[in-house]
Amino acid sequence: MDIKKKKTVDVSQPQAAKSKQEKANGSFALGRENYIIMLIGLGVIMLGFALMIGGGSKDPGVFSSEIFNFQRLTLAPILVLAGYVIEIFAIMKKPKTVE
Repeated sequence: MDIKKKKTVDVSQPQAAKSKQEKANGSFALGRENYIIMLIGLGVIMLGFALMIGGGSKDPGVFSSEIFNFQRLTLAPILVLAGYVIEIFAIMKKPKTVE
């Protein structure tokens, strides 16, 4: 019993849309540039959290005012928020298509 498969044509989608869909099946969701921007955003977030570290006293009975400096109260949270904005931009940016 030799059964030959017939090639069926899907008429529900235009030909241009099908070719783009076929190209997209084997590729990443975003382009290379998007992933690079996402890594930059991740680095900015990590830098912001790293700047928040420290400021404590080694002796729990002694108060250290280093916790209230500009780096920990202002700069670090701004960097973390900027990193998240960069991440959103990287996700929303339309990747360049190579044809």
